[in-house]
Amino acid sequence: MADELVPMWREAFEYGVGIVDPNPIEGQRAYLMEHVLPAHDVTVALEGERLVGFVASNAESVAQLHVRVGCHGQGIGRALLQRAMAASAGSLWLYTFARNERARRFYERNGFVAVAFGYEPTWRLDDVRYEWRRGP
Repeated sequence: MADELVPMWREAFEYGVGIVDPNPIEGQRAYLMEHVLPAHDVTVALEGERLVGFVASNAESVAQLHVRVGCHGQGIGRALLQRAMAASAGSLWLYTFARNERARRFYERNGFVAVAFGYEPTWRLDDVRYEWRRGP
């Protein structure tokens, strides 16, 4: 599904962060295949046969969570995040860009707390580290 996943991921990223990704799409596909897939479980959300979202996570972190533009507010992201939370070791961490207000509100509504503010040098953007811990 990489041929459908990568363009959807890219469009969702650009929409959320408000920038155009200057990297070639082939490079993003290679990143998915060489870095994301070997270290994370990937769950996709389908509407019929159409890919509408995905999460890449492991027991400690969420590396990627994207919902197709136009499909926000339908519970897709929440279902994907809850799946990652259920499969976690009891806590998760993730980063999002500070300017992605929609993502920040989403994570905070789902129990994540901002614990650190930093700077991502590759994208030259401020970022936020979020953490979540399963309750008693």
